[in-house]
Amino acid sequence: MTTVIFSHGQESGPWGTKIRAMAEMVRGMGCEADSIDYQGIADPSERVEKCVRECADIEDRLVLVGSSMGGHVATAAAGRVGAAGLFVLAPAWFMEGHEELTPDPPPVPICIVHGWHDDIVPVDNSIRYARACSATLHLVDGDHRLTANIEEINNYLGQFLGTLAV
Repeated sequence: MTTVIFSHGQESGPWGTKIRAMAEMVRGMGCEADSIDYQGIADPSERVEKCVRECADIEDRLVLVGSSMGGHVATAAAGRVGAAGLFVLAPAWFMEGHEELTPDPPPVPICIVHGWHDDIVPVDNSIRYARACSATLHLVDGDHRLTANIEEINNYLGQFLGTLAV
């Protein structure tokens, strides 16, 4: 069985609109789904450690999904938890003044979805990361929150999980 673990962004919570929609979709594919609560933890490194701890006892095949700072967290944790895949939305990579915090690409399949109109995390950051590690990159007509793109995101997530043969 595959377990999908979601990591939310800095300003959101563990069961926001996107995560609920994605969790419902992956459960429909026969996967388990859970979301880690990072509320009250501002430091990205502490969030990464919490993700690693939360995933430590999962014996299923593991896929990490993260949005914004949650994308950064999922990326940093993926190699450490033995994830089979990484799916990220508008990940907070190469942020101005914090470029050195951008994690190296983990040795797993990576799929990135980013909105062309993102005014929080520049779309060029995902293009740069995808180019460096040959990740799959989907650029959509959306903003940072990507709430108007949930159906598209679910299609991409379903395709990604299909390539992992979940």
